[in-house]
Amino acid sequence: MNVSIQSVHFDADVKLKSLIERKIEKLNQFHDGITKVDIYLKLDNIVHNIKDKIVEIKVAIPRHEFFVKQTCKSFEQSFDMAMEALVNQIKRRKDRQQA
Repeated sequence: MNVSIQSVHFDADVKLKSLIERKIEKLNQFHDGITKVDIYLKLDNIVHNIKDKIVEIKVAIPRHEFFVKQTCKSFEQSFDMAMEALVNQIKRRKDRQQA
């Protein structure tokens, strides 16, 4: 599984990146065919006032791609919500394939 974390227009600290990498490793529990994970961390700023933190996660498996975007007051909270939605998508896809 190839994981890339990109912070757009700012530098994410090592603590945040290590937290994300640790939680992304848990995706292998839900699908063993994950080939690539792209994570984008963005700041939602309206006229130079930083309002919310945006996390986008794109996961690639053979013949399918999942995408989740979440916005919250902190990157940790946005990432947790995005992971929850992503796990739900992966589980639904896996259930459909088995049926």
